[in-house]
Amino acid sequence: MARNIHRLTDRQVKNATQPIGDGGNLWLYPEGQARLWVFRYSSAGKQREMGLGGYPAVTLAEARQRAAEARELRRQGIDPLEHRAQALAPETAPEVVPTFTQAAAAFIRLNRHGWNNRKHARQWTATLKTYARPILGNRPVDKVTTEHILTVLKPIWTTKTETAKRVQGRIENILDFAAARQWRDPANPARWRGHLDKLLPKPTKVKTVRQQPALPYQDVAAFLVQLRRLTSVSARALEILILTACRTGEVLGAQWTEIDLAARVWTIPAVRMKGNREHRVPLSDAAMAVIETLPRIVNHPYVFPGAKHGRPLSNMALLQVMRGLGYGVGGTRGDAVPHGFRSSFRDWAGEVSSFPNHVCEMALAHVIGNKAEKAYRRGDLFDKRRAMMQQWADWCAGSGVTDAEPETCAVGAPERSRTSVSTASSIRCIGTVAANDGMGP
Repeated sequence: MARNIHRLTDRQVKNATQPIGDGGNLWLYPEGQARLWVFRYSSAGKQREMGLGGYPAVTLAEARQRAAEARELRRQGIDPLEHRAQALAPETAPEVVPTFTQAAAAFIRLNRHGWNNRKHARQWTATLKTYARPILGNRPVDKVTTEHILTVLKPIWTTKTETAKRVQGRIENILDFAAARQWRDPANPARWRGHLDKLLPKPTKVKTVRQQPALPYQDVAAFLVQLRRLTSVSARALEILILTACRTGEVLGAQWTEIDLAARVWTIPAVRMKGNREHRVPLSDAAMAVIETLPRIVNHPYVFPGAKHGRPLSNMALLQVMRGLGYGVGGTRGDAVPHGFRSSFRDWAGEVSSFPNHVCEMALAHVIGNKAEKAYRRGDLFDKRRAMMQQWADWCAGSGVTDAEPETCAVGAPERSRTSVSTASSIRCIGTVAANDGMGP
């Protein structure tokens, strides 16, 4: 093993952007500006990690020395973590206890692979950097108190309540993690129940539900006329978002392997869905027409490729398209954002179409009912949703055809012509109109 240690240089440590090993069980884990030295080893058949302090407070040479001491303990059959718990004196604790930023980085590193996507890890890092780091960042994690937590939360609790609640939850998780690593006392100053709920007003008392600005469903067809004059990939992505009523991230992350052109189905895997459940999207005539005209770039998995090779369009791409057409918050033609088209679709479904509420909610990939109802309804109402999404596409084309009732339509009825929207008027079924329940996106 001696020939395979001391592989790192100071420059490599300073510029590291991903975990790197020095050999001899010594690793450096970077996360943003934070860098944490870790001694990794196995004990009783389990992988264990012992923090050796953060860089640059603990230099490469010092980290190597601490790793060597830990290896010597292992050679003697002693578990380094257990030895530290028994021998660590109070006056030496600050030397090995990480800062809040370092503890947060370790927590994110440990959990990021279990989260749905990389974006979630970036959101954790971004919110903590913006709101928690100025107060807690360089503070040893065992010195974080209730007053520090309140200093972070109070300025945003009544003005950005959703964000503040998210920050509180993330700090609470990090401090619980730190306690489990024996970096601090188990009492958590960021705990909500039985602690902060006595010091801050309840979120339900201060937060205002803000709906995403949406274009009235009556105006969607006219908007699409403008949109279809644009030839950019971003414009086509926005068109698919409107026609499928999917979320922005679901559309931007669409991959060719998810789309079955022959079956006219787009299957979004559970890992990319907000509800962590696979969602099949029926593709209407109009949606198919858009997809079939899109170029396929060799070795590029995404339906809507971004400027960087191997990456999809950014979240800002669709907003920029709408702003270019005069829409957006404070836009000359009205307040509307891409996500708002889900509300446009929901309003159309509830106020104009004859489809039952549960079909509308399933089309939006919303969770329907309680556990008993979900257990009873195992299907995804795909045939009914296909008819619904075709009618929505017809509405978006300006046809106004909305009176087909799927509950009494025969499953497997012949598909309407893809070349004539007007033929849809001959496909009619009779049923009851379901009232809009007012549920948002």
